[in-house]
Amino acid sequence: MYKESNITFKGINKLAIPAIIAGIAEPLLSITDTAIVGNIKVNPTEALAAVGIAGSFISALVWILAQTRSAISATVAKYLGAKKLDEIATLPAQIIAINIFLSIIIYSVTLFFANEIFELYNAEGLILNYSVEYFKIRAIGFPLTLFVFSAFGLFRGLQNTFWPMIISIVGAVLNIGLDFVLVYGIDGFIEPMNVKGAAWASVISQAVMAILAFLLIVKKTPFSLKITFPFNKEIKNLLAISFNLIIRALALNVALYLANSYATKYGDTYIAAQTIAFQIWLFFAFFIDGYASVGNIVSGKLLGEKNYKKMWKLSTKLSRYSILISVILSVVCAIFYYPIGRLFSQDTAVLNSFYSIFWIVLIMQPINAVAFVFDGIFKGLAEAVTLRNLLLLATFLGFIPALLIGDYYNLKLYAIWIAFTVWMLLRAGILVVKFRQKYLHKNA
Repeated sequence: MYKESNITFKGINKLAIPAIIAGIAEPLLSITDTAIVGNIKVNPTEALAAVGIAGSFISALVWILAQTRSAISATVAKYLGAKKLDEIATLPAQIIAINIFLSIIIYSVTLFFANEIFELYNAEGLILNYSVEYFKIRAIGFPLTLFVFSAFGLFRGLQNTFWPMIISIVGAVLNIGLDFVLVYGIDGFIEPMNVKGAAWASVISQAVMAILAFLLIVKKTPFSLKITFPFNKEIKNLLAISFNLIIRALALNVALYLANSYATKYGDTYIAAQTIAFQIWLFFAFFIDGYASVGNIVSGKLLGEKNYKKMWKLSTKLSRYSILISVILSVVCAIFYYPIGRLFSQDTAVLNSFYSIFWIVLIMQPINAVAFVFDGIFKGLAEAVTLRNLLLLATFLGFIPALLIGDYYNLKLYAIWIAFTVWMLLRAGILVVKFRQKYLHKNA
């Protein structure tokens, strides 16, 4: 099970490429939902806006609950590096059970208050109805998604990104196929389900992914999913890491909520354009997250080995690779600037709003790359308090003031994306400074 950490170009990409493929599966599903729903024949703009709003809230919940993935990954990697995996043999089953229990409670509560939740996003009329309709079906998949994310954390801690990639590919292909079948229907066989069809496609694919994850944990890891007591000695520390990362995720989702809420306030055209821009931003984020995942996976193991020199080299190489990837992606999107918009909508007003701010999404990508890489490294080092405090600062002293100033001057979508840029600049800059302060002298 134990192997020396390999931070050569080949070694990093052996972990990063499967992680990239696994990572982009999630935004690819959302992008597919967005593109397919945006081209339905009945109320496409309202449907697109609703999927954007409901999808944003679902992503917020999943990100908040899924923070244990990083905590599991960091903990397993540390014990792997210290060659003491047997000491946490009971931990995965216990934390996965806690995750599923919490997700069921949150599912029940949010389902009951669905109307009120989306009214907070300024949704009304048809958009509100579609949002609630989509959410009530998609939310069934909460426990399934949390189980899959926990499994991914376990595999990553074991320095394995291959099985998460396989699970994600199966889920993505299935979801895309079901999207076409259920949203548009098949003449004479299946009636078009529109927004409901997109939601059911996601739930079915999540169920298949959960089954695959269960089987692979049982067959391919040294851990059992049988719940035993007493609680493992690491459960308290893991829950503390998770709690701080949840606070961080809450701060992160305050920014995402405000972005969608303000875009909805500006009108249907703006929230539809914001949905497209944000889905592309997410795609970039999850793509670059492949290298951030390597930081998460390997830094925890290097911490267990107390190999600080390699950790410094890891941060340098990951930053270079992720910046290069982000620049390539931005250039490709710049070349296909207008065709990309037409993939998601044929509404001229929506497209004009989207094109007006898409360039901001592209130029901020190298900043995002650095932020995501160091975010992953700090998660691997279990520096949850640092990440928590950073997101609180970046959101409440960066994003929100920038958004309010932009809104005051009626900049609309420009205000939202300027705020996102300020937010990411703070996240990238502070993490780089913190890492240098803590590890530069240890690298000597």
